[in-house]
This record gives sequence, C-alpha cells and structure tokens, in this order.
Amino acid sequence: MSDDLFESNEAPASGAGGLAAAAKAMPLAARLRPRSIEEYAGQKHLLSPGMLLRRAIDADRFTSIILSGPPGTGKTSLSELIARSTNSAFVRLSGVTSSVADIRREIAVALKRRQVNGRRTVLFIDEIHRFNRAQQDALLPDVENGNIRLIGATTHNPQFYVVGALLSRSLAFQLQPLSREDILAILERARTDERGFPDRTIELTPEAAEFLAQACEGDARRALNAFEIAVLTTPENEAGVIVVDTKEAESSIQKKMVHYDDDNHYDTASAFIKSMRGSDPDAAIYYLAKMLHAGEDIRFIARRIMIFASEDVGNADPRALELAAAAAQAVEMVGMPEARIILAQAVTYCATAPKSNASYTAIEEAAADIAHDRIQPIPLPLRDPNSAGGKAAGHGRDYRYPHDFGGFVVQDYLTVPKTYYRPGKIGYESKISERLDYWKQCRKVAAATEAQP
Repeated sequence: MSDDLFESNEAPASGAGGLAAAAKAMPLAARLRPRSIEEYAGQKHLLSPGMLLRRAIDADRFTSIILSGPPGTGKTSLSELIARSTNSAFVRLSGVTSSVADIRREIAVALKRRQVNGRRTVLFIDEIHRFNRAQQDALLPDVENGNIRLIGATTHNPQFYVVGALLSRSLAFQLQPLSREDILAILERARTDERGFPDRTIELTPEAAEFLAQACEGDARRALNAFEIAVLTTPENEAGVIVVDTKEAESSIQKKMVHYDDDNHYDTASAFIKSMRGSDPDAAIYYLAKMLHAGEDIRFIARRIMIFASEDVGNADPRALELAAAAAQAVEMVGMPEARIILAQAVTYCATAPKSNASYTAIEEAAADIAHDRIQPIPLPLRDPNSAGGKAAGHGRDYRYPHDFGGFVVQDYLTVPKTYYRPGKIGYESKISERLDYWKQCRKVAAATEAQP
C-alpha cells in the first residue's frame, strides 16, 4: 500500500543514463509489462473492439472483474492496464499472504482517496482462490457499494473457488494461453525494447525463438525468464553481440512444464478415457504421455485403465481386464520410468479392443430397480435350505441342479421377467449373445409346453 493518495500508475521514469536503478533490478517480465491495451499481447477474444471486456474498460463501467487462466497469460498486466485506462489507483494484495485486516485497511484508504481527489481504486487480489469464504465475504459490501473496483486473478475455475455472492457481482473472463505468434512478438520486443537490455546488442536466432515459443506452453513469463537467463549468461562474441541460439535457449528453460492443476487433471483424464472409448490409440497415448510428463500418479492411471477395461470393453474382450489388472500390478513393482511402457501396452490394447458397455448398463439398470422399485422375493428353490427354519419352510425344494441337465436347465431365477444384460454383436460378446438367444428359445419352448393342457 502506498501512503500517497495521489500516487500514479506510471512506471519509474528513465534517467539520462537509462532506466532507473529500481526498474533495472526488476525481472525482465516485470520491466516489459505492456503500457497500453494496444501493446498487450494475446486475449483478442476479450480485448478486440466490441468485445464485452473492452467495452467495459472503454466505457469505464464495471465494479468487479474475475480473471482466470493459466500462469503467464497476462492477468496481472491486464489488471494494471484496466486501472491505468480508467484512471484508477492500483492496489495489489495476495491471496496467499493477505488477511481480512489488510482488506479493510486498503478499503479505508480507498474511501479516503475517493473523498480527497475523487479517484477510484482498483483492488487487485492475486490468487484470489486462496482466500477463504470469510475473506471473500469481507469484500462484498464494498464491491456492492462501489467503494472499490475489485479485480481477482486465479489459475483455477472461479465457479468452484469464488463464492457465489461475489461471482454474481462480477464479470468473469477466462484468459487463454498465448499463441506461438504472441510469444514470438514478446521475445522480439524483449530483444529490442529499451526496457529490456538497452546496454546490450542481442541476436536471437529464429530457431531459438521458435523453441522458446513452443516450450513455454503459452506462458509469456516463462519465455521471458528463459530469455533473460540466456542473455545474462551468454558471453558476447568478438563483435560485441550476444547470440542466443537453440543451445542457450534449451539450457535456459530446462524441462518443459505442463499446466496441470486440478481442473486440467480431470480434463486430461476425461480426454484419456474418451480417446480409448473412441478407439483412438494415438490420442490415448498422447494424453498418457501428458499425464506422465506432468507427474501424474501412475497408480491413478492404472486404476482408470482397469475401470475402462470392464466398463467400456467388458465381455467383448475379457482379456482386457486381465491385462489391465496385470499392468496395475506391474507398475507397482517396476515404477517409473519403465512403468510408462507397461501403461502404454495396456492403453493401446484397450483402445483397439472391441467395445461393449453391456455389463455397465446392466448393473446400472439393476441398481436403479433396487433403488426405486419393490424388492422382488427370492424364489423358494433358490433359497438356502440350511438356514434356521429354511428347510421346513421349503427353501431349496424343487431346485434343479444345472449340471445334472448338461449345464443348463429352464428354471425361475427371478420372479419377474427382466433383461438387464444385453450383449452386443462385437468380439467375444457375439458368442455370448448367441448362447443367450439359444437359452431364451429353450425357455420359450418350456413355457409353451407347460401351457399345454
């Protein structure tokens, strides 16, 4: 918080010898924050003329905004630009370190600022999803009354992490990862802008720029951090030029990171299952590789494959469940990195196996009948004759032992006619279907015989 109620949103001024010392000490990503909406990279779906957010900024008509999106997509920069475009003071709090007392103190200063010079305050809360319900509720009265203009930033889905009362008073916008072209433009600006490295001559090879644009996964901060490290650790050549090529770029960014929060975890798992269900082994392997790269628990992946083998392959290929169970046991014993090979075998087998969800639908329909309909009495021949009083009550009497009749005999096993299991005509289930059709015909013949006088 600044003690000056008349503070400006402008960046520190440059002296005759270049940027101010304080500005020079800032990371490159902070030095290169856009100074206008026109300079802002990406998010055209939000900031192009005529879009809702752009209209709200241009008309200076908003009370609360929630910005969600992956790291490095410009949530903080956009918030600062909104404050600057609307001539509002910009105050920043962190959802990690700030308390209700901090919120109330900043709101009190915002009220005083409004009284002194009529200037409004944008209260920016980074990582707002880290605020608990009480902290978020503390914002409601002043957002409602217009005492502050709240901008909350989060990498999570605000529907799950921002209280409904606050969300209903806010305009919610989702930022997308920056495109390859956006990252290339930002890197070129970093190379040439006076706020970047004014006292150095830098050459960024096209191959290195392309590598950074691909490896940063749409995260501008990550690309700029890697570029800054490469520039500061690469010596000048004989001509006094710092040449950043692919070797320097690769060593500066290290392992490629994948955005993989809770939402992405479930989205990727969903795409993984649906790709196997859709018989696309290539897509399934891709999502498997993504999960492994992000550090997903291999036991979670193995469990999902086992469930899939029963739910979506089922008796169309009973070996799928055997293979999935064996794979789950094998990855426990082997561990990474070799476990990826075992998981890949199970995934490709399940993805290319014939599909049937007949077992799944059968248990779902039967469970619905149990939950909603009257429980059917067990026929007397099927009951246990060894229980107390069971034999005297006729339990087990007239039971027909199928093995005495060649493995099948017509008998009432359920007091009402029901069909839950309907095998398909694909894979091994085609044989099961033929067998069930034969038994069904036998029952019809037996019923017709009994009906004759």
